[in-house]
Amino acid sequence: MSDDQNEQNSRIHLEENICIHIFSVSAAMVGVCLTVIGIIQIVIKGQKASTLVNDFLAIDAFLFLISCILSYWAMRRRSYKRMHQIERIADGVFLLAMVFMVVICGLITFDISYHKSFLLFYQ
Repeated sequence: MSDDQNEQNSRIHLEENICIHIFSVSAAMVGVCLTVIGIIQIVIKGQKASTLVNDFLAIDAFLFLISCILSYWAMRRRSYKRMHQIERIADGVFLLAMVFMVVICGLITFDISYHKSFLLFYQ
């Protein structure tokens, strides 16, 4: 094999590894979002209130699911160019979902600190 072919094979292997990591972490984060939605529902059930955080977490879970599906699709592609394009989209969606998760965590922390702020809870 030539050096160019070895380099291309190692790049494809590296791209598959990135897709595997995005796939596994995205799937785990979908579970985290759903778990937190359930916990928040249990905590606020006695207060007869609703929260916007659950809606935000559901959107975030959906973004993680999109990232998970795209990374799986990228792993299944045979064309290196096509795999790389799909992997970049999955990576971008994953990063967007992670940033959104941090914003949601900040809102939850703010709400806990200031006892039912108008941002998260409504009757």
